[in-house]
Amino acid sequence: MTGPHTPGSHVAEVELAIDQVTVVNPAEATATVRCMIGPVRRGARFDHIRDSADPIELELTQILAHHRSVEELDPVHTALVTLRGTGAEHLTSATPGSRWQTIRGTNPPH
Repeated sequence: MTGPHTPGSHVAEVELAIDQVTVVNPAEATATVRCMIGPVRRGARFDHIRDSADPIELELTQILAHHRSVEELDPVHTALVTLRGTGAEHLTSATPGSRWQTIRGTNPPH
């Protein structure tokens, strides 16, 4: 496993844990998330759900923190995010007794 930053690269790995998700349609979801590895920037692309083979290719298009739009979300902070692309229907909300679903990806290059 690589670390949060690959040497010689401007692309950093990021991870979001999903608390509650609303799938708007197969290509869009809004979710309350916690940043686990980051900071996660707007434009980040997610291609992996931990412990799942379900395919996703989602882009983070909006981050709302404290009722305002922000460009990035720091680790351990929560926000409402919008994800667009393919595989939104595979995202699930946490339930009592279950782990939060975690999605991994990369920030856009600087």
